[in-house]
Amino acid sequence: MKEMSAQEIIQYIGSAKKKTETKAYIKGDLSKLTYSNALRVFGDEHVATVFGDWSDIAALLEQDGIDDFEIENNVRNSAVPLLDLRNINARIEPGTTIRDQVQIGDNAVIMMGAVINIGCEIGADSMIDMGVVMGGRAVVGKHSHIGAGAVLAGVIEPASAKPVVVEDNVLVGANAVIIEGVRIGEGAVVAAGSIVTKDVAPYTVVAGNPARKVKDVDAKTESKTGLEDDLRKL
Repeated sequence: MKEMSAQEIIQYIGSAKKKTETKAYIKGDLSKLTYSNALRVFGDEHVATVFGDWSDIAALLEQDGIDDFEIENNVRNSAVPLLDLRNINARIEPGTTIRDQVQIGDNAVIMMGAVINIGCEIGADSMIDMGVVMGGRAVVGKHSHIGAGAVLAGVIEPASAKPVVVEDNVLVGANAVIIEGVRIGEGAVVAAGSIVTKDVAPYTVVAGNPARKVKDVDAKTESKTGLEDDLRKL
């Protein structure tokens, strides 16, 4: 999958057919029903589960033969489906929300509650911890760790805006916020709770609101911030 520009994402969303994916459980004399080719039906002449867009299911429910039904849906006029995870060579825990057109490298780890928007990139061996929000087009390099609750601000509009870029071997602490357009250099450390509004040089430790340089990464820093490769094994 090639990297998508902001303009390509805007065009993708704008031209996408908006869908309200719905699941319907129906029962009755279902032999009387005529099913649209757009619906996926699993069941028999008495009980069935039907998948499809709400407009098609709503039309089905108006037909004679249905005695009772139950509806489930969690979107309305959605333009972007969720990413198909079946062929992703990474560890993705339950409760994540990952939209289509996201690139995930080998042996990456995405923990519970992470939200990853369209156009994001996650490098090999990186960990996206619990509750992280990666806005549109945010980039995380290889072997980095984005701490729980951190926010990498997204930019899809205006199309000219630059995304957040976190380079390789970076540690971003819990609940840090990195503002759109900021680049975090290789090997840098962002302290927990920091608000990063400017680029961070490689192998630099920053902290505070707004984040400022505290020191260069040294042996003591590395001993406290080193990443555990065993956590990334599949």
